[in-house]
Amino acid sequence: MTKKAIRVGIDVGGTHTKAVAIDNETHEIIGKGSVMTTHDDEMGVATGVIEAFKLCLTANNINPEDVIFIAHSTTQATNALLEGDVADVGIIGMGKGGLGGFLAKRQSKIDDIDLGTGRIIKVHHTYLKQKDVNDKNVEAAINELKQKGANVLVASKAFGVDDLTEEEEVKKIAEKQGIPVSVASEISKLYGLTRRTRTAAINASILPKMLETADSTESSVRKAGIKVPLMIMRGDGGVMDISEMKKRPVLTMLSGPAASVVGALMYLRASNGIYFEVGGTSTNIGVIKNGRPAVDYSIVGGHPTYINSLDVRVLGVAGGSMVRASKDGVVDVGPRSAHIAGMSYAVYTPIEEIEDPEVEFFSPKEGDPSDYVCIKLKNGKKITITNSCAANVLGYVTPADYSYGNPEAARKAIEPLAKYMNISVEEVCKQILQKSYEKIKPCIEELAEKYKLERDQMSFVGVGGGAAALIPYTAKFMELDYSIPENAEVISSIGVALAMIRDVVERVIPSPSKKDIADIKKEAANMAIANGAIPDSVEVQLEIDSQTSRVTAIALGSSEVQTTDLLKACSEDDAKELAAKSMGVCVEDANLVTKSNVFYVFTTKKKDDSNQIRIVDKKGFIKVQRGDGEATKCTVAEAEEIIAEMWENLSVYKNDIRLTPDVYLCIGGKVLDYAGMMDLDQLYMVVDTELSSMEPEEEIIIIGAKNDI
Repeated sequence: MTKKAIRVGIDVGGTHTKAVAIDNETHEIIGKGSVMTTHDDEMGVATGVIEAFKLCLTANNINPEDVIFIAHSTTQATNALLEGDVADVGIIGMGKGGLGGFLAKRQSKIDDIDLGTGRIIKVHHTYLKQKDVNDKNVEAAINELKQKGANVLVASKAFGVDDLTEEEEVKKIAEKQGIPVSVASEISKLYGLTRRTRTAAINASILPKMLETADSTESSVRKAGIKVPLMIMRGDGGVMDISEMKKRPVLTMLSGPAASVVGALMYLRASNGIYFEVGGTSTNIGVIKNGRPAVDYSIVGGHPTYINSLDVRVLGVAGGSMVRASKDGVVDVGPRSAHIAGMSYAVYTPIEEIEDPEVEFFSPKEGDPSDYVCIKLKNGKKITITNSCAANVLGYVTPADYSYGNPEAARKAIEPLAKYMNISVEEVCKQILQKSYEKIKPCIEELAEKYKLERDQMSFVGVGGGAAALIPYTAKFMELDYSIPENAEVISSIGVALAMIRDVVERVIPSPSKKDIADIKKEAANMAIANGAIPDSVEVQLEIDSQTSRVTAIALGSSEVQTTDLLKACSEDDAKELAAKSMGVCVEDANLVTKSNVFYVFTTKKKDDSNQIRIVDKKGFIKVQRGDGEATKCTVAEAEEIIAEMWENLSVYKNDIRLTPDVYLCIGGKVLDYAGMMDLDQLYMVVDTELSSMEPEEEIIIIGAKNDI
């Protein structure tokens, strides 16, 4: 019998911790396990991770020896910061003498960090001149900080990103004393001593909690017979080895939403749009652009950091959000949920239990408004009305959706509220969903503006158990398409199981040379390989911000031999249909302008004479969609000339401002995105780092797209 190769993904949600086992070859789900998230356990959420994992394996007769990949998301970092479950931090600042030393001392002496929830990270500080960093002085500095109350340390040196020798020396000495240390220049390679120190301090504050749970989780996985490394989901959509997580736990912030996006991208051909992860209590909303989730620096308690994570907005409105009402109508929906109130949703209550329903108003928690609605039943039980109830009654939720319940039970429970308001049940339900929509719409518009998503290219992707409760209504009123993938309720676990190893290196490099570009790409690739990525699978995406001189190298790789594609090959006719739908034209008006063995490029002329363009790969993903551009297939030897022509032809001149075009290259199976490059010579140099290893006669596709104000 052929041995199976299994990938296991575990997602820690606010209510449930869910595990899925996936066949590595077919990506078929062959096992599931779900337990209540163990927030109050002595080991925290780690206990639920282990329980869900064991249940998934034992309930489905999966041999631990067949598991080739195991990873989990975690709420631990986010919750620790939200709840103030953090350690006091001691900072050892370092720098040269003189004026530079004075500035370094001041910039590394950060204030206590307000977490925005009434809790703080207590920060203590001392300073050493670079030349005085030795065992004796470091030990004295450590003792000074310990006496002030520090339980963890940060080593932060001015210009440490150029040479972190002294930071590593502090770490070595502190760890001999059993004190966890965050090395600031390991957390971020960007200049900005204050921000880098603050980021390291946030990381250090959660180290004890994260190390404890990481060790216990890893130990339990080993006892279960799993021999492969335990991976942890990062907040930017990749995974990292648990040993790396122990150094940079702060990178796991928002790993839950990240997992859901990765899962959605694997199951849906989503290119440009807004994704929603809808749970019972909250909804995470973010952006997918050109097939990648939008990533930005996290803000903790109002403080900017150098922590890369998904750029999401968290709204207190979801599938289980309860209703606030008066005689005049629905006042609000959320932020309190049925879960918080300890009540069942009306739509999931057996209809025979709903006898003599009566409206009551209450406060779910002390200090909450007293106009939240619950329904008291004849048997004394109290249930509540939610978005899921309203969406079921109005028919937005279908029997195929995870949110589907008994619409008639919901209707029967809502009737007394409708009578109280003197309107119909349908009108109550419309008001409920409208209130939720009014919270969601501004968030969508703000994200669309920030990431320049053209409305005719947008669609919604809904994941999470409550997706059908909110997405169809929102899509209807915004006149946009939406999709909710199969297995939406465990899509986050699927995302964890299928995630790629990811690492990021960022540096400030004014006028980077070809060697600088090659070095930073190599550094990112080596970090991904050190985290367990197979070298041949690693690809590095480069981004250059000309305004800040920030160069970012993003390395992605697989932890084992590349798995079978999840989706069947897409024919030229299929690709044409997808492109036509995306461009809003008839199939006959989508023109194939060029193709390779991996990509199709389609265009269509609009009434304003603009030339819409779409790149579709042979798995059916729209990799690039732009409102006005052109594409050319050429040889490597011709690339520089073609780029120069596009740079000139597609530049837009407005009010003495020249808006240069965005350029994309299709090389082999990759689309390289050089959007935002403002200098042609710099673009040549970056492109050359990709093309220099290719033969002059090899063919590539170059795409240029106009920008506008």
